Amino acid sequence: MRNGIRTVLGGVLVLGLLPTCGADMTAATSRGAGPAPLEALTFLLGTWGASGSGQPGTAAGTATFARSLQDRVIIRTSFAEYPATKTTPASRHDDLMIIYATDGAGIRADYYDNEGHVIRYAVTVATAGDATFMSDIVSGEPRYRLTYKLAPDGILRGTFAVAPPGKPEAFQQYLAWESRKTR
Repeated sequence: MRNGIRTVLGGVLVLGLLPTCGADMTAATSRGAGPAPLEALTFLLGTWGASGSGQPGTAAGTATFARSLQDRVIIRTSFAEYPATKTTPASRHDDLMIIYATDGAGIRADYYDNEGHVIRYAVTVATAGDATFMSDIVSGEPRYRLTYKLAPDGILRGTFAVAPPGKPEAFQQYLAWESRKTR
């Protein structure tokens, strides 16, 4: 009998919250938190085959940018494969980034990878086909800058730079790559 009461109380609690959740979702939709701010990033949409190099070595991989959640976010899934060298075994890097618009804070992105990194970015689009993802300044941690520039020839160039802790503007390039749209 006691488990039955818990189930009923839990059901009442959930049902009691549903109207509130629905109202919040409707309010968010009416406030304009929709896809319009993300339109500046449509040049990234698609699947891109990439090759590049940097401190981890030479690599090849793929990145896919796709709309999701009824155009409320852009999701990037990406991987890079690094061949074995004389000093390191072959390896693969996988990551996920969720790009979204916020009320009052512009475009943001949250990055996660298989190495346990989590990076929070503010995104700016200087001109069409030119986006910069700048990580938040966190005391005692490096700062990151990811850039994408679409060239007139259709090549998407990317760079990833790192600034040391305590020097948030002293960026040094860590990776650079070129991508060609495959889909």
